[in-house]
Amino acid sequence: MNPDLLDVRRLPDGVSIWIHVTPRSRRVAVEGTYGDALRVAVAAAPAKGAANLACVEALAAALGLARSAVELDPRARHRRKRVRLQGDPEDLCARLRALAAGEASD
Repeated sequence: MNPDLLDVRRLPDGVSIWIHVTPRSRRVAVEGTYGDALRVAVAAAPAKGAANLACVEALAAALGLARSAVELDPRARHRRKRVRLQGDPEDLCARLRALAAGEASD
């Protein structure tokens, strides 16, 4: 788990990151990396958008954001997804580095 590999793009009102989703996981967690993406494990199955919704909820909880501040690319259909996070870019980068380093969030 190398937080330095995480691909974080700063935006005027937040950041944009890649996530790698593991659906049907036994536990919900946002921690560690998968290449240049943040690893997100959710219990939901990848059907009818359930896993995407679970990703939004897990990321919001792990980062201390409102669900409305987490925007998943609506065209996302695979495990690798682009996510836009609204908030202070510096604060979000620090929180993302902590999660990427494996400082658990359950």
